[in-house]
Amino acid sequence: MAESIEMANQQRLNVLVVDQEEGPRLQLKNLLTEQGYGVTCLSEPLRAPEEVRQNRFQLIILDVSPGAGGTEALAAIRGFDDDICVIATTGIPSVEAAVATMKHQAFHYLQKPIEDEEVLTVVQEAIKDRGLLVDLETHLNTEVGRRIRGKRHDSELTLKQLANRTGLSVSLISQIELGKSAASMSTMHKLAAALGVRMTYFFETL
Repeated sequence: MAESIEMANQQRLNVLVVDQEEGPRLQLKNLLTEQGYGVTCLSEPLRAPEEVRQNRFQLIILDVSPGAGGTEALAAIRGFDDDICVIATTGIPSVEAAVATMKHQAFHYLQKPIEDEEVLTVVQEAIKDRGLLVDLETHLNTEVGRRIRGKRHDSELTLKQLANRTGLSVSLISQIELGKSAASMSTMHKLAAALGVRMTYFFETL
């Protein structure tokens, strides 16, 4: 039983990022890696179906811009896997591409340039909606950190200003916001007080 629990705790969301453009590809890789997800990148969309066949992914973020080969790759993937969750991105929005993407059951359709918060929100929606496998502790730390960062931005506070209000270090708050560190109850109380919310705000609906 203990071994099963340990194995469950080691499991995490594995994401395949497919985009011919290096900038968006690296943006997504860095962002999702910071959230504790396993990330594999491809620059050639037509290689994606074989990669999906050979490896275990729960989520694909796929560029379907016209001429990139992403729509064809999605159709090929759906030929042997109609369950894997796909989030489509595009730098050239078109009705035809959107219809083709949704026809092949894409979970969401995002237009570039994509904001980090937008990506994280859609990924969290996918995890919740599709019941994707993800380490519970990682998910908890990531979501709490996202809410702290969001509330800090709403309050127009810098990391340094929040650190001054709480007596916590800038590096600790940064690590918590990135989901890399779990905050103690004492730390959460200080952050909640400084941000003007109840502690329960950070944990509701998790």
